[in-house]
Amino acid sequence: MEKLKSIKVLAVQSIILLLLSTQLHAQDLDKQQVQNAVQSKEFVFKARTVMPMSGGSRQLTTEYDVKFLGDSIVSYLPYFGRAYNASYGSQDGGINFTSTKFDYKAKEGKKGAWNITVKPNDAKDIQEMNFTISENGSASLNVTSHNRQPISFYGHIIKPK
Repeated sequence: MEKLKSIKVLAVQSIILLLLSTQLHAQDLDKQQVQNAVQSKEFVFKARTVMPMSGGSRQLTTEYDVKFLGDSIVSYLPYFGRAYNASYGSQDGGINFTSTKFDYKAKEGKKGAWNITVKPNDAKDIQEMNFTISENGSASLNVTSHNRQPISFYGHIIKPK
């Protein structure tokens, strides 16, 4: 029950920050480019702000991203929060993985936004990644893990290089 409440709070925070971030970022992508990127699974989510469940939001000063390259996903994101179970001697505190076996579902939402659910089948701790991408490229990401508190990121998408 507490986990469900946490996820609801995280979702509300995500929506608020996404709406605010659409006003702050001028993107190079138009509505058609966003649609093409989402449908082809070829885009890069650039994280600018992180909002852990505990503590306030933080601006990221280092380049963090999630790359969608058609048949693979490469995630390089930080993690701030509570881990329920950590493997002994683990030094990887971030959300770092490469996945070639994943479920990807994109659904067009209201006002031209896209809701994308990604379930990596070969990433050991990541349960689900939920992206909301507005028609101008502003985006939010909520990550749910098996052994950690949920965490949100805000930023924008670009074309892969």
